[in-house]
Amino acid sequence: MIELILGLILFLGAHSVRIVADDWRTQKMQALGEKAFKGAHALVSLLGLYLLVVGYGEARLQTVVLWNPPTATRHIGLLLMLFASILMMAAYIPRNHLKIRMGHPMVLSVKVWALSHLLANGNLADVILFGAFLIWAVLNFKSARARDRAQVQGPDSNGEVSDGVSLASLPEDTPIQPSLAATLITLAGGIALWAVITFVLHAKVVGVAPMG
Repeated sequence: MIELILGLILFLGAHSVRIVADDWRTQKMQALGEKAFKGAHALVSLLGLYLLVVGYGEARLQTVVLWNPPTATRHIGLLLMLFASILMMAAYIPRNHLKIRMGHPMVLSVKVWALSHLLANGNLADVILFGAFLIWAVLNFKSARARDRAQVQGPDSNGEVSDGVSLASLPEDTPIQPSLAATLITLAGGIALWAVITFVLHAKVVGVAPMG
């Protein structure tokens, strides 16, 4: 359990710098150089991920049941994972409606993923792992949207804004417009990703069949 908690601190901590110390991050990146800063960030993240995976695997063997999820919540979790998969795909397909209108679909995907697993699992290790990711995702999304609003108020010198900014908050003359084709590809890719994870990867990697 200690390794799991330490892994969460390192991994989520490394990915929380922009939430709690965005100005410090900018200063350090300028002082150390972008490559050096990102390299150090990657090393801390990888170490945290390793400890997280190993710690979670060991903590699962020491079952401490906090609650027994009913069958209905497991079904809800499967449905939520479909949305999480679509949102994850939306992060990589440019100009899809979800990415432009919602903004930061990857963070939203993590939020839905964590919530779905909290609904379907009642062990202590699961609550710690997925609860930590859910809290992080909520705070991260809030921070990211605040940066979006600041960017809209003060656009770059060329007048362009990031594709991650919500379309609803942009001026009407913004050059970013959603593409129906990109959205359809996002939906199809998300459904395919969900199917692969649900029927193949989850059982092989985690050892638990969601449909079982």
